[in-house]
Amino acid sequence: QVQLVESGGGLVQAGGSLRLSCAASGSIFSINDVGWYRQAPGKSRELVADITSGGRTNYADSVKGRCTISRDNAKNTVYLHMNSLKPEDTAVYYCQASVQSTWFESGRNYWGQGTQVTVSS
Repeated sequence: QVQLVESGGGLVQAGGSLRLSCAASGSIFSINDVGWYRQAPGKSRELVADITSGGRTNYADSVKGRCTISRDNAKNTVYLHMNSLKPEDTAVYYCQASVQSTWFESGRNYWGQGTQVTVSS
């Protein structure tokens, strides 16, 4: 079994910054693609950014130039650095990871419990 735990959310003023962390633990052989998603009240969950095992990144247009996703494979942790935050960034942020528990298994998707980000104007 694998657990993903997000942290780093909170209340910040517009223009501020936050760094979210997603730490994986449990039965881990390798972590493949990892994505950060967010869900605002009354809206669907949307992809914010993702990163492959090789470090290739992808960003939603709404956060390009303001967010950076990175990973520390030694710590099984993925980060989302968010700058120039706007009130419309307010949402619960979730990480999703494709994790192999053994070398002979394909990756299985796991979700964290989410961390709240609130940006005040």
